[in-house]
Amino acid sequence: MQQTTNTILMIRPINFRRNEQTAVNNFYQKEADLQLAESENVKAQREFNAFVEKLRAVGVQVIVISDTDDYDTPDSIFPNNWISFHQNGTVGLYPMFAENRRHERREDVLERLEEEGFHIETIVDYTSAEEEGVFLEGTGSLLLDRENKIAYCALSARADEELFIEFCEDFEYTPVIFTAYQTVDNERKVIYHTNVMMCLAETFSVICLDAIDDKSERKNVVKHLKESGKEVIDITEEQINNFAGNMLQVRGNDDKRYLIMSQAAYDSLTPSQIKTFKKHCEILSSSLETIEACGGGSARCMMAEVFLPKK
Repeated sequence: MQQTTNTILMIRPINFRRNEQTAVNNFYQKEADLQLAESENVKAQREFNAFVEKLRAVGVQVIVISDTDDYDTPDSIFPNNWISFHQNGTVGLYPMFAENRRHERREDVLERLEEEGFHIETIVDYTSAEEEGVFLEGTGSLLLDRENKIAYCALSARADEELFIEFCEDFEYTPVIFTAYQTVDNERKVIYHTNVMMCLAETFSVICLDAIDDKSERKNVVKHLKESGKEVIDITEEQINNFAGNMLQVRGNDDKRYLIMSQAAYDSLTPSQIKTFKKHCEILSSSLETIEACGGGSARCMMAEVFLPKK
């Protein structure tokens, strides 16, 4: 099993704006002036295009599919929440918390991947859980150590424990469960997605240990990371607020590894953290200011990793 891939699926936004339906528990979204919505969309598209260009420049295969006007899907730029792709040809489809995000799921995305020469064996569909008000938002909620078959999940309104266990049984992963918190107006509130405070790469993990308030949960997470041979790189809550947890390691030309992050995430890192990262792989950053402020998501959320086998 591989932990990193050279192929990324990205969805080009056409009606990007702050999604009021996700803002209820995504505290990384900033208040938006609706008058600016149109320029936000234009800026987001500019940031998206520049990001895709940077990825392609180092040899990452980026499959770009444009969003459609069929529905109001302001968060379509974050496809990793509704779909995941696996090396055995399995595709996972996930139940989404926000009703307007459910329209992001599109069959033609799978058709396009097949046109690109990828083989889809089976689809495991968890979306009916939405009817019970139960959610598990893809690789936003699930952090997969694909090589060691360990799945990490920070429980929240968007990550249900029972459904997570079901996923682990279906995909044969060992579950590591915890709750992560952030401070909002002097209150400890649950972090909505695991991939905001944690990133798994081949030889290291980036994690905000201070976000895991329960000491035994924290110890358990660290134990699993270290036992699977990963260097644990701790980040602060302030760095999480700059999306330093929202990173992804990918492969470029000649199988070279890159750690992908936003410019804000990079700027928040200390020189010693940067040095540690560079010991493992190259860093590639891109400015995603508008996408981060309005969408409350960053570089990792924008990339759905394609691990499917070629036909």
